[in-house]
Amino acid sequence: MSKARILLLAGDYAEDYELMVPFQTLQVLGHQVDTVCPDKKAGEFVCTSIHDFEGEQTYSEKRGHNFILNATFADVRPEAYDALVIPGGRAPEYLRLNPRVLEIVRYFARERKPIAAICHGAQVLVAAGEIQGRRCSCYPAISPDVTAAGGTYVDLAMDQAFVDDNLVTAPAWPAIPAWLAAFEKVLEAKDRQPAAA
Repeated sequence: MSKARILLLAGDYAEDYELMVPFQTLQVLGHQVDTVCPDKKAGEFVCTSIHDFEGEQTYSEKRGHNFILNATFADVRPEAYDALVIPGGRAPEYLRLNPRVLEIVRYFARERKPIAAICHGAQVLVAAGEIQGRRCSCYPAISPDVTAAGGTYVDLAMDQAFVDDNLVTAPAWPAIPAWLAAFEKVLEAKDRQPAAA
């Protein structure tokens, strides 16, 4: 398979594993991963949050790492990328308010390019208007947003992922192995498609 150029949308308090693990793993597989955040440049950082499941009614949250961005948001040309990754955590709450973020997401959806979203990442898909008629997983607390936007929420175990054509989703970081494995298969399938005439 040829290696993909992947855009990863980050933001302050993105979930630590959901940002760092895809960034590192996709590079191990030979892909180029450009990680950007609105209003930030390459060499600047976002701080991550660590979410855990410790027996309370919802996840706990702790300060994570400083993650160094390797690309500049203002320079992003979505047509230069083969796929998009949207981590969860708290970042999607404010990323979805950025008109340029929504334009980028709509481009990938319109072109049917692979999109991987995990946990709260579905909030960005909802805000972009790209969940209607789609089936996806997400963190269960986001499921009302998905259904209200005309999508179908797929209730999965926390370590599972779901594929709907070009869209690969999962409920939370325990699903990262299944989520990235499914995303890699979607990337491979896209790579095998004949070029448009």
